[in-house]
This record gives sequence, C-alpha cells and structure tokens, in this order.
Amino acid sequence: MSGDHAHKQHQMESGSVDYNSHRHKDKHKDREHNHKEHKRDKERENPKNGNSEHKSSSEKKHREKDRLKNKEKQKEEKFRSSDGKYRDKENGFVSSLSIKVEEDNGYHHSIKHEKALKRERDEDEYEHKPKKVKVDSEKKVKKRKQEDDNSDYEKREEKKPKKKTKEVKKDTTGGKKKAKNEPEEKWKWWEEEKYTDGSKWRFLEHKGPVFPPPYEPLPDRIRFYYDGKAIKLSPGAEEVATFYAKMLDHEYTTKDIFRKNFFKDWRKEMTSEEKSKITDLKKCDFSEMNEYFKAQSEARKQMSKEEKQKIKEENERILQEYGYCVMDNHRERIGNFRIEPPGLFRGRGDHPKMGKLKRRIRPEDIIINCSKDSVNPKPPPGTRWKEVRHDNKVTWLVSWTENIQGSIKYIMLNPSSRIKGEKDWQKYETARRLKKCVERIRAQYREDWRSKEMRIRQRAVALYFIDKLALRAGNEKDEGETADTVGCCSLRVEHIRLHPQMDGQDFVVEFDFPGKDSIRYYNKVPVEKRVFKNLQLFLENKQGKDDLFDRLNTSILNKHLQELMDGLTAKVFRTYNASTTLQQQLKELTSPDENIPEKILSYNRANRAVAVLCNHQRAPPKTFEKSMHNLQSKIDEKKKQLSAAKKELKAAKADAKMLRDEKSKKAVETKRKAVQRISEQLMKLEVQATDREENKQIALGTSKLNYLDPRISVAWCKKWGVPIEKIYNKTQREKFAWAIDMTDEDFEF
Repeated sequence: MSGDHAHKQHQMESGSVDYNSHRHKDKHKDREHNHKEHKRDKERENPKNGNSEHKSSSEKKHREKDRLKNKEKQKEEKFRSSDGKYRDKENGFVSSLSIKVEEDNGYHHSIKHEKALKRERDEDEYEHKPKKVKVDSEKKVKKRKQEDDNSDYEKREEKKPKKKTKEVKKDTTGGKKKAKNEPEEKWKWWEEEKYTDGSKWRFLEHKGPVFPPPYEPLPDRIRFYYDGKAIKLSPGAEEVATFYAKMLDHEYTTKDIFRKNFFKDWRKEMTSEEKSKITDLKKCDFSEMNEYFKAQSEARKQMSKEEKQKIKEENERILQEYGYCVMDNHRERIGNFRIEPPGLFRGRGDHPKMGKLKRRIRPEDIIINCSKDSVNPKPPPGTRWKEVRHDNKVTWLVSWTENIQGSIKYIMLNPSSRIKGEKDWQKYETARRLKKCVERIRAQYREDWRSKEMRIRQRAVALYFIDKLALRAGNEKDEGETADTVGCCSLRVEHIRLHPQMDGQDFVVEFDFPGKDSIRYYNKVPVEKRVFKNLQLFLENKQGKDDLFDRLNTSILNKHLQELMDGLTAKVFRTYNASTTLQQQLKELTSPDENIPEKILSYNRANRAVAVLCNHQRAPPKTFEKSMHNLQSKIDEKKKQLSAAKKELKAAKADAKMLRDEKSKKAVETKRKAVQRISEQLMKLEVQATDREENKQIALGTSKLNYLDPRISVAWCKKWGVPIEKIYNKTQREKFAWAIDMTDEDFEF
C-alpha cells in the first residue's frame, strides 16, 4: 500500500514539474511571438496581417485552454476533500488554489481569484493576493470579536444550547451573519408549543433593578421654620420633611388622617433633640422648601433642547441596560425596572394609612430571581441582595416587601412579553369556554333561588348579581388596614334599598356603595320577582352594618364556581359579559354607510356600554372645560371657513356659467373640493366633541385592556376597513400582537 502511494505521489510531482517547465517554455515562446508580430506591424499594414494575428491569437487561446485543463485535473487529484466533496464558496469550502496558499501562509485565498485565471498573469500576481486576503480576514475576525463582546447576554446566547431558539440566520450565498442594524423580528410565541410541566421559562437573565438616587440635602439658604424660628434638620428628618413640603398644594395635606400619620412617622426619623423641639405639626413652616421645589420644577421645564436631549439619552442608556432581560433566548422588555423612591403613602379613597412614610428600598431588601446558569445581577458596590432564587415556576424577576401594608411588590415583564400575552390569551379563552355552559349555570342558580337552605339561596342571588351586573366578588380585608371598599359578597344592609315600584318599573334594587379604589357604585336595577323576595328575606332582623349575605364569602363562592366549570371565577363572568356586550354593541351600532371617524365613534360607544356595565368611572379631567372650549372654538372657526368656501363656490359657478371656458370650469372643481375637504374636517371635529363629552366621566381604557377580548376589536377593524392604529395605540398593539396576527374578520367571541 505504501509503495503504491509513493509511486502515485512521484507521478504527481513529476507531472507537476513537467507542467511547470512546459508552462515556462510556452511563456517564452509567447513573448518571442509577440515581439515578432510587433515588428511586422510596423513594416507593413495590409489585410493579411489580420489573418496572421487571428491565427496567433487562436493558438494562444488553445494553449491557455490546455493549461487550464491540466490545472483542473491537478485540483481533482491533489485537493479532493476527505469526504470526497469538492470545496466551493457557497458551502464554506475553498478552492484548490486557496488550499495551496493556506498550506504556505495559514490563510485562505479568496475564491474571487479563480475567475482571473481566464486571462494570463505573471506568477507574482498569485503570490501577492493571499497577503491582501490575510489582512481582510484578520479585520473580519477582530470585528466579529468586538460584536460578540458587546454584551454578556449576546455571548451567553451563542454559548448556551437552546431549546426554543430564534437563531441568527446565515446568508446562504455568503455564509455571513445578518446585518446587526436590521429590525428585530417579532417573537411569535403563540405559534410555539407551551410548557406543560408548569414552568414559565427555561433560561432567565437580567441586570436587576435600578435604585433611586441617594438624598441630596437642601442648600443652606433653604430653611425649615418651627414656631417662627429657623431649625437645621438632620439629613433623615430633612428628607422626610421634603416629602411633605412637595405636597403642600395637594388636597391630601388638608386631611386629618394624612397629617396625623405623617407627623407620627416623621418623628421616628428625628433626633432626640428635634423630637423635644418639634411637637406640633401646625407650628411647622415648610413654605421655603415648597417654593424651592416649585422653582426646580419650573427650571426643568425651561431646560434647553440640548439638556433635555442629554437626559433623554441617559434614560435610553439605562433602559437598554436594565429594561430588558433574556428569557429563553429572546430579548424581552421588563415592565418597571425602577425601584419606587421613598415618599408618603397616598392610597386611594379615604385610606386609613395615607400619609405614612414609604421607606427607601435597599439591596438588602431585594430578592432576585434568575436561572442558575445565568450571570447573576450584581448589587451596588458594598451591598448584597437579601436572596438569589432560581424558581422557574414564577414569572417575577425581582421582589421585595413594602413597609406600609406588608404586601409583596414585584418587577415583572412588560405587557407585550410572552408570559403576559399567554396569560391574557388564556383568560379570554376561559371566558369563551364559559359561553358554552353559561345557560346551564344560569338555569342552576335560578333553581337554587328556591332552595330550602339559606346559604344556597344567598349564593345563587350573589351569583345572579355577578352575572347580571358584572360586580366584583369582593375580598375579605383586615379591619382598619385598608379603605372600606365593597364587592358582591361583602355588601352590607346599608348598601341596598328595595323598591317594589320605582320609575315605572317593578322590583327595583337600588345599589349605593364604595367599589374598587373607593369609586362610588350607584345603580337602580329591576330584578326578577324571586330575587326581590329573597333579598327581603335576607334583610329581615338586620341592622345597617350587618352583612347582606351573612352565610357567604368569596372562598365559598369561588369553590362553587370551580365546581360549575374548571377555571371559573367572578372575574371570568366580568370578562365574558364585557366581551359579549362589546360584540353585540358593535353589530348594532356599526353601519356600512359610516366613514372612518363615524365608525370609530360607534366603537367608542360600544366600549362605553362595557365601561358602564363594569362601573369604570372617573372624575372629569381638570382641563376638561378648557379643552372643550378650545375644541368648540375650532369648530366655530371651521364653520366660518365652510361658509366662506361655499360662497366662493357659488361665485365660481356663476362665473363658469357666464364665461363657459376651461379655466372657470377648473376653478369650480377646485372650490368644490375645498368645500368637501372643510366639510370633512368639520365633521371630524364635531364627532371628536361628541366623543369627548360622552367620555367625560367614563374610563374606556380599563375595559379595553383588561376585559375585552382584543380579537373582537381586531376582527371589527378588518371587517370594516378601520386602521387598527385608530383603536389601539403602539403600546396596546405590542400587548395584543398575538391577537392582531391570528385574527380574521369573521372571528366570533
């Protein structure tokens, strides 16, 4: 075997030598031939010369063709790859010429130079090119290294084995990575399989939270006064005093409970000397502090464009570093990655703890959640985290316990993330499942109105209210710990009144109670006779503060709902009824004859019906009257423009009738278009005014984001040709990307 191999190798080498000597002789002959031809050209110029040159040229081409054939033969024999495949540019292999140079220099020769073999070259040309390629190659390697070192996340993405991967695609023609500045492709997680083992992610890496800056003491010229005398406060007491000073113009500081709670917590931060001096909040003067913060606020408004741009760039830098995480090899946006700064607790409604001090959250209070194989977030220098967990059964990234109510706060992913999107999708699918069995459930609770057991009757009436009025279930709360808000199960006798007849209707129930966020729920509802009779029974021998449903609580109700349908809760009823109402209202209100602004008004009216059902009220905005006045001024101005435009059109028509020329006809057409354009603008303004007036005390956003299946809205937009941008803003479109992508115009909830 070795002898045969040596013989073949000798043949190849001798063949190569013969070929090289033959090539040298050919080259020498070519030069002699060219010299003679040049001499003949000078001596004579006749048609025969052309034939001679043509003959010489054809011989030259023939020799060149033979030489290339021999070279190709050499390639096949000597530089065949180990697996029997020839190397080419597209699949990443290189030519035989490249391999020869690689053996000498350690670098690949560019494939482009093979094309140059079609023309004659000197040997030194082939030796020069690999050096150039070597430099290019080094530059490319360095560039790739720089790109890879840009972020720890990108490094880890390349190193880690990936289950659900969105790999960096390679260009089939050149084997190179996609350009980095290309827009990132949206992760269509809804087209992938869900985890079935209860885990929320396989890999999670993030940088942790951003803490608020440390307190900066006030300038010496800004003083606090007690009983008319200036007092220099200690840093801790001064910081808490600034929280109150910033709120001097707010109605909170006029409330006794707020002032009492603030003063109590403020004294805890004082030194013993300060405690002995400052004993009455009424003698405290925060006015200088208040003026200082007002001036600072005004100065921020007066910042130059350059200063604002600098702040914007810094915020963007922080967002890029801390505002994203890597989850299952996809870059996901984090919801709120900033820890809330210390301040005074406000609460909603008449919260009993308003005015208490929200303490500064420190790294030692923070629990970090990430995967074991990730780079753990680093705490600020000189500090440490309370704990680092690796729990992939939960969706939060950071958690801590706040000091006011002892509740746990979380940093989670943005609403547009996969985890939030999957939760939304599941919520609406559960509501759609309720549609299939809601009639059976309704028949069941109607039957239970006649039950011999009082607890079953109470449960059935409460479920009727949750279904018909979209009431919240109402959760048990610690006495005095939170505001006195009420849900269905926690209704008291004082919250309802029964009217056998009212406003021409029979069996009317009048509700009046503080709902979620202390927003008043007031409604007069006609109910079925059996419900009315049961309510009369429940009210017997009870006082105003007694529970209406004294044998029912949310735990009992939710347990019963689970028995009726897997995953059923009071909130599912709200979602089902809200979505069903929207779909019905859109069918009733939308007309094919309407233009886009009118269709949007119809959509908002349908949405408003849902907001009323769910009691999504709001106080009219402070600037409402002013904005309506401005809008009305625009409408009046537009009416004047329309009147003037109509007069101009009338005059143009009269001129055209008299002159009967082309110019006057064009003038009429121009004026007609102007009237049409101004009419449309006026109509839009009037629709806007109507919409704004109707929405004055109704919050449309809550139901749109939390209770209405987005597929209903998307299908409606596609069916009636309304741009989705008119219904959902950019943030909402990102949140509901799954619905926009998967929904057709014939979707039914």
